[in-house]
Amino acid sequence: MTWTVPEIDRRHEPYVADERSMLQGWLDLHRDTLQHKCAGLTAEQLRTPSVEPSGLTLLGLVRHMADVERWWFRHRAAALDLPDLYDYSTDPDADLNDIADVDPAEAFATLRAEIEAADRAVADLPLDHTFRLRRGDTVNEISLRWVYVHMIEEYARHNGHADLIRERVDGVTGS
Repeated sequence: MTWTVPEIDRRHEPYVADERSMLQGWLDLHRDTLQHKCAGLTAEQLRTPSVEPSGLTLLGLVRHMADVERWWFRHRAAALDLPDLYDYSTDPDADLNDIADVDPAEAFATLRAEIEAADRAVADLPLDHTFRLRRGDTVNEISLRWVYVHMIEEYARHNGHADLIRERVDGVTGS
């Protein structure tokens, strides 16, 4: 029997809520949407690239978002010293590119584990919690609120990619 990505019951954003609940709700919706876009696909389909010259795949997006969850919530906002999920020593996009031998079940388990760990890591931090991040010669002070908004944007952008890749793989379109 061929392994396929299991179906997921997507959570939906709240229509009325406090700021933290609203941000968390939208983030959870987008987290679930990426997994939903992969539901029912085989390992081979998850490795199918979008369109030449791009090598972007659904499996690469799953791995990328696991890494992004770890980086922004746990490493940066919660200041946890964590190793990289993937070997970036020869390819700065290894999360997206190095997928030929990746076990999809393991990649999805990693994403789910990183999501849970990210939520736990920042659960007690206020949205106004800040940390410093150097980009080039500039040091920026960034709030946890910014991280939530950025992560919603990151998922939304990549979910758009996932829409197009899924349509290419098997013709499925929609939410």
